[in-house]
This record gives sequence, structure tokens and C-alpha cells, in this order.
Amino acid sequence: MKGIIDRFEGDIAVVEIDGETQDFPKKIFPKEAETGDVVEISGDKVKVLKDETEKLRKEIEQLMEDVWED
Repeated sequence: MKGIIDRFEGDIAVVEIDGETQDFPKKIFPKEAETGDVVEISGDKVKVLKDETEKLRKEIEQLMEDVWED
């Protein structure tokens, strides 16, 4: 399953999946995982999807530019 890291709370990673949040043990996430990263979760393995994360960040930046445009 794919999701977006919403936040870290102590030993818990909160991930948004299909519009709802789910808690996972932080220890299964790679050390470089950050809030906002797109991740693929398969059992107790988590992979950061760097290309999808970068695409999402660019989309968000564009939306912010559109909102703040004069």
C-alpha cells in the first residue's frame, strides 16, 4: 500500500492512506524518511518513493504559487 508520511509521534509514524491516517512503528521506516515522503508499505518493510515524493512536492509548490500569485 502507498501513503504519505503525515508526522512522527515518538515511536509512531502516522501515514495518510486513501484519506485516512494509520499508525505504524517508526522503527520499520528508513532513517532518511521525512514528513511528506510518499512511501510504499509492505508488511514490515517501508520504501521511500523518491520520484513520487519529488513529483508531489512540485505539485504542492505550484499550487502555492497559484494561490499567492497577484
